[in-house]
Amino acid sequence: MKDSWNADLYDQQHKFVSNFGSNVIELLAPKKGESILDIGCGTGDLANQLKIAGVNITGIDQSQNMIDQACMKYPEIDFKVVDILKMNFAEEFDAVFSNAVLHWIKQPKAALANIYHALKPGGRFVAEFGGNGNVQLITDQLKEQFSITESSERFPWYFPSIGEYSRLMESTGFRVVFAQHFDRPTPLEGEDGLRKWIEMFASHLFEQTSKQEQEQILTNIERNLKRQMYKNGKWSADYKRIRVIGWKE
Repeated sequence: MKDSWNADLYDQQHKFVSNFGSNVIELLAPKKGESILDIGCGTGDLANQLKIAGVNITGIDQSQNMIDQACMKYPEIDFKVVDILKMNFAEEFDAVFSNAVLHWIKQPKAALANIYHALKPGGRFVAEFGGNGNVQLITDQLKEQFSITESSERFPWYFPSIGEYSRLMESTGFRVVFAQHFDRPTPLEGEDGLRKWIEMFASHLFEQTSKQEQEQILTNIERNLKRQMYKNGKWSADYKRIRVIGWKE
C-alpha cells in the first residue's frame, strides 16, 4: 500500500491532533514505570509526553514516513512500523493508548482483538477517535465529489456510534468502564485550512485525478462549505469524538 502520509505537513499544519491528544493522556493517567503501547503514534509527540512522565513507551504506526519523522525527533524512544491488524504482542503492556487512529481501521473487531491480546491481565485500553457524525460536512462533500458512499472501499473512515463500539469492546472481552461521545469543533489553521486538511487526510482519493481536476474539486468543496465552516476569518471542522476506557480482567 502506498504511504500517502506527509509527516512534514502533519507537523506543520495539524498540530491540533497532538494538542487535543494531551487530554487523552490525562484520561490514561500513566504511572511511572508502566509499559505502554502507543498505537498510531504519528510523529511521536504524545509518545514523548509519556516518556517524560516516566513511562516505558513503545510507539507503532503503519506509516514509514511518520515513523522516520518520529525517530528523527525522539531518537531515544522505541518506534516501529507495525500495522495494528498484524501486530502480535502477547500480554506485554500495562496499557494501550491510541489517539485519532481507530477511525482509520475499518476492521475494528480484529483491531480490538489484537489490542486485548497485547495487554497484560488487568491492563487498560484508552482511546479517542472519530465517532458517528465526525467531520460530516467534509465527508459529505468528498462523497459527492468522488461519487462514493461510506460502504465504498475508497471511503477510508469508520465512524461508529458509542453503542456500537462499546458492544464491540465487550464482545472482545473488555469491561467498558467509560464511554463518551462529544462535539469538538476544531479550528483549521490558515486561509487554506480546509484545503490542507483534505490534502493531509484524504490525499489517497486524488491518486487517480489530474492536478487540474484536484484543484477544481478542492475549489468546489471550499465554495460549498464556506458559509457553514468559515467564521470570523477561520475554518472550523465539525469534529465529533469518542473516548473509551476498557479493562482486561
